[in-house]
Amino acid sequence: MSILTHNDLSYLPDGQCDNEPPQTPYPLWLSLVIFLGMFAMLQWVWSESRDTWVERLVIHEATVKPAAALVQVITPEVNARPVAASIKASGGGLNILNGCEGTEVMFLLIAAFAAVNLGWRRKLIGLALGLGLVFVLNQARILALFYAFRNERSLFDVLHTTVLPAVLIAAVALYFYAVLHRRRLA
Repeated sequence: MSILTHNDLSYLPDGQCDNEPPQTPYPLWLSLVIFLGMFAMLQWVWSESRDTWVERLVIHEATVKPAAALVQVITPEVNARPVAASIKASGGGLNILNGCEGTEVMFLLIAAFAAVNLGWRRKLIGLALGLGLVFVLNQARILALFYAFRNERSLFDVLHTTVLPAVLIAAVALYFYAVLHRRRLA
C-alpha cells in the first residue's frame, strides 16, 4: 500500500489525512501574555466568588463530598461525612480550605492550553481530559492528607505544603507536555 504525500502531509489511499497539519506556534511573548492574562483573570474571578454559592459548590459539592465518600468506601469504620468545608470523622477529620480544592492547578492548565496554538478539537479534548486528571489527582491528594493527618501527623505538614502540591503540578505539567508532543490526540 502506498501512501501519497503532499506538503509533508501523509494521505491514506482513501484520501484521509494521517495527521494534522503542523501548527505554527505563537510567538513566545504572545504565549506568555496569554498565559499570564488568562491565569490572572481566572484567579481574580475565583477570588470574587469567595463566600458565594460558587465557592460552596466547588469546595463542598465538588471537593468535600466526593472525598468523604471515598474515605467512607475505603474505611467505613471511621464514619466520614461531609460538613460544609470539612470531612468529619471519628478520630480526626480534615478541613478543605479555599486553595485546597485544586482550582489553581486547573487555572494553570486552562491558561497553558489558551497560550498554545493547537487545533480547537485537540485543545478542547486535551483540556477536558486534563481537568479530569486534576480532579482525580486532587482527590487522591486529599485522601493522602486525610490519612496522614489521622495516622502520621508528622508527615502532614510536609505533604500538605511541599510534596503533594509539587507532585500535582509536575503530573499536570507532564500531561500538558504529552498533549503538546502527541501527533494526534483523538
